[in-house]
Amino acid sequence: MTEKQIAIIGGGPAGLMAAEVLSLSGHQVTVYDSMPTVARKFLLAGKSGLNITHSEDFARFANRFGPASDRLRPVLEAFTPDDIRDWAAGLGTETFTGTSGRVFPKVMKASPLLRAWLGRLEAQGVKILTRHRWSGFAEDGFLFETPEGQKIIRCDAALLALGGASYPRLGSDAGWTGWLRAKGVDIGDFQPANCGFDVAWNSVFKERFAGAPLKAVTATSDAGTFPGEFVISQHGIEGSLVYAHAACLRDRLANDGKAALLVDLAPGRTMERLSRDLARQDAKASLSNRLRKGAGIEGIKTALLRELAAPTTLTDPEQLSRLIKALPIPLLRPRPITEAISSAGGVHWSAIDDEYMLRALPGVFAAGEMLDWEAPTGGYLLTACFATGRAAARGIEAWLGSN
Repeated sequence: MTEKQIAIIGGGPAGLMAAEVLSLSGHQVTVYDSMPTVARKFLLAGKSGLNITHSEDFARFANRFGPASDRLRPVLEAFTPDDIRDWAAGLGTETFTGTSGRVFPKVMKASPLLRAWLGRLEAQGVKILTRHRWSGFAEDGFLFETPEGQKIIRCDAALLALGGASYPRLGSDAGWTGWLRAKGVDIGDFQPANCGFDVAWNSVFKERFAGAPLKAVTATSDAGTFPGEFVISQHGIEGSLVYAHAACLRDRLANDGKAALLVDLAPGRTMERLSRDLARQDAKASLSNRLRKGAGIEGIKTALLRELAAPTTLTDPEQLSRLIKALPIPLLRPRPITEAISSAGGVHWSAIDDEYMLRALPGVFAAGEMLDWEAPTGGYLLTACFATGRAAARGIEAWLGSN
């Protein structure tokens, strides 16, 4: 294939993966990023241990992407979690599987992997231009604001990998939506995903327990029932167990105007046992003593029952046991999208073809979180960014070859 000039707008995992594939084919690839350095969200994710993918059975893994699962399956099959581990190993980063099935680099950081990756891209001739912010379309190219002023970039094909709307301070601010909509691209409004929720805590509870973890519980929503833990915050609740239910809770709030997360505070005990053991307690004893002796509950769990249950319920063993097994935490709203780990919404699947090209803009492709999909935390987000970046690169190669 004749060498072509390809612009990749966005230097996150999807854009860099596409750059790797396309530069291997001999094309001149330039990555443009608005920030002073590339892959800032990738680095932030790696500060507490880069969860690069997940080790669960692939059939289960591929169904973690909600309504987009069927559309994403072919690209995930083309670049599986095992392929990602092999790719990382090729860059000198060995991985291991944690107890939860999540896969991490042994060094537990993103920076060594990113340095090696950027070194590979440089060796393959990829050019990276930072502080180049895309500012819309020109008649025959793309407008960029740069340290040297406004520039028009012309290319044979382009990939947009601009991220979603979470973490705008790291570059994913969804500022591109207006330009694409003006060109006829169908885009769904962004919503927070993997986010916390506001709860109307009273001031005393909030002051005393904000930051306290709620451990060894299960939580139930339309998404199902999962074990884990979460944190009481100044605003409400957040943490991994909340994120596992976030999409369903967010949608129920939007559709019904109300939603609650049901929490089992004693998953190791049946309601019958709790009711029996609580009934044996001295009715004159304090609630804290009755819960500690009859249910093995204390601390933040006791405080949460006081906060959310009617006083008369707390004196009835049967009603109290029922609440312990399914305590509803009423939610007000999701936390703002700027705090969310990821976002839902973006370019609708109907707006791109099977090669990830925008139907309204021949020669312009899209990948990563700017597409309309969401997934739980646990390595799923990064895996799909890598996979769609590779798929879009293959689409660019096919399109260039046919034109």
